[in-house]
Amino acid sequence: MARIVMKFGGTSVADLDRIKNVARHVKREVDAGHEVAVVVSAMSGKTNELVGWVQGTPKVVGANSPFYDAREYDAVVASGEQVTSGLLAIALQAMDINARSWQGWQIPIRADNAHGAARILEIDGADIIKRMGEGQVAVIAGFQGLGPDNRIATLGRGGSDTSAVAIAAAVKADRCDIYTDVDGVYTTDPRIVPQARRLKKIAFEEMLEMASLGAKVLQVRSVELAMVHKVRTFVRSSFEDPDAPGMGDLLNPPGTLICDEDEIVEQEVVTGIAYAKDEAQISLRRLADRPGVSAAIFGPLAESHINVDMIVQNISEDGSKTDMTFTVPSGDVEKAIKVLGENKEKIGYDVVQNESGLVKVSVIGIGMRSHAGVAATAFKALAEKGINIKAITTSEIKISILIDGPYAELAVRTLHSCYGLDKN
Repeated sequence: MARIVMKFGGTSVADLDRIKNVARHVKREVDAGHEVAVVVSAMSGKTNELVGWVQGTPKVVGANSPFYDAREYDAVVASGEQVTSGLLAIALQAMDINARSWQGWQIPIRADNAHGAARILEIDGADIIKRMGEGQVAVIAGFQGLGPDNRIATLGRGGSDTSAVAIAAAVKADRCDIYTDVDGVYTTDPRIVPQARRLKKIAFEEMLEMASLGAKVLQVRSVELAMVHKVRTFVRSSFEDPDAPGMGDLLNPPGTLICDEDEIVEQEVVTGIAYAKDEAQISLRRLADRPGVSAAIFGPLAESHINVDMIVQNISEDGSKTDMTFTVPSGDVEKAIKVLGENKEKIGYDVVQNESGLVKVSVIGIGMRSHAGVAATAFKALAEKGINIKAITTSEIKISILIDGPYAELAVRTLHSCYGLDKN
């Protein structure tokens, strides 16, 4: 017998038929004698609908600009998960399974006061553990917690993954199964590279890099939590037959296991290729090379909530001037240039240039730590295809390369092939 947390995303609970299918997955684990808690998202598209309703209501006028009261925003958008958890509990009860729905505040999941983007502070899992021990399935609304003001605080988009991993850590679950519309984590996007392979195992650090660099399988914060608390996490498909052979395998169910690298006996040099579209490059020319110039640039951008990624600095031969180039999401270019213009005198640059429509392609693998020449292989392969590199950043287990948008798919296919990821 094991203690399992199962999480089902929006596409998995999109309608009543799919909720009934989810109930069959849960029943399989209950019939096997496991203690089970389930975390659910809102039905597919429901959160967007609820956000639209909020946006269609009158705004509150503040001192500087109109805004929505974030506390009431949370009260509205959190209702999607409440509906799903209740419906799944009813479906399980119809199968003669003892089930009860739980909202975040009932557990409680304690969160900070950043309504709309709250972070989990602590979870008291004692009551859930007690109920699970008595054979009751806890069906928990994801994406939400209880803020210090005793009001619902939502965790930001994709927060149900984070809820599931945090609950798994709190109840000391043997594993956390994330059910989604794909059957695991692949070496790259199968829509671009049909030869992409499903990975049996991937290390927490690799999954964290892939999630942050464009892979959409898991939310970044959920992977961070899993890594910190050593929560063994399986990515699985909810659309496979719940009663198919092997689906109930306790130790090795179908899907991809995200785990500590110590569990991976044979580590590949490169595990996967990720990509992120809609990147933009901003360059500040002829800056004075002096202490504090970087803070003068990136401080105001951070205060304006503009996410800066790749940063490259080139210093003139005499050391008096420097060029600073960095990337931001394409949607933030105009805002970033406005912020830089407002701070031009403090920064001291001559001219600002920008280019949109770029793509960041990343090579990821914990095997890079002990192998030389990984970067050179990428650069040579891209050069042979005539793909120009605009910027490069590296870490211990990843190489990120900025290129022109039209070359994105060619670059992904080229890198996937040159590292042997096409092979079975």
